[in-house]
Amino acid sequence: MTNTRIADGTPLSRRRESTRRRLLDAAALVFAEVGLDAASVEAICERAGFTRGAFYSNFESKDELFLELAAQVARDRVEAVRARIAELEGTVSIAPANAFAIVQDVLDVSADDRLGILLMSEIRIRALRDPVLAAAYLAQDAEMRRSVAEIITDIGSAKSLRFRLPADQVARLMLTVWESSSVRAVMAGLDHEAMSRRTSDELARVAQLLIEEPGA
Repeated sequence: MTNTRIADGTPLSRRRESTRRRLLDAAALVFAEVGLDAASVEAICERAGFTRGAFYSNFESKDELFLELAAQVARDRVEAVRARIAELEGTVSIAPANAFAIVQDVLDVSADDRLGILLMSEIRIRALRDPVLAAAYLAQDAEMRRSVAEIITDIGSAKSLRFRLPADQVARLMLTVWESSSVRAVMAGLDHEAMSRRTSDELARVAQLLIEEPGA
């Protein structure tokens, strides 16, 4: 019985999936404490309760593990917004002129937690120095942008909104603001609620500039 596949398409057993999940969760905790470079394989294994053999039977390297963590953060972020859109589908339509309120509603769950932001920041810095990691990061970033572009298209269709730029370009701008706002919120020591509020407000202001006025 399988329910997951790894990157090469190989079926992943429930037991191995559980092992990988525990290693990823342990790595996230170790990372939060000491950072990416200082988070040793030994420390991750000790936190997860596994041997180095268990680690290397699931991941080729620490970089691969952290890339998977970063990918999970990105997927969770997109899914949170998709779920919010689904919630709003049954609500009374908001007037297109009130773009700020529409985007605030949709992005009410927009902020990552502190660990996710630290993780993405560390991966980004490391990718600047490592061409292999950079290629993987850019591929992941492109997939994230495509997902956000689809969300933007869905929002436009559901709320009868027209954007001044193509969806891909709107997605790129929104992601840039999203990341910048989240990083500044972490630096400011904001809790998750305050971080979410600040991020969704900033994104809504940018979206308001990108949405055409009705009748334009």
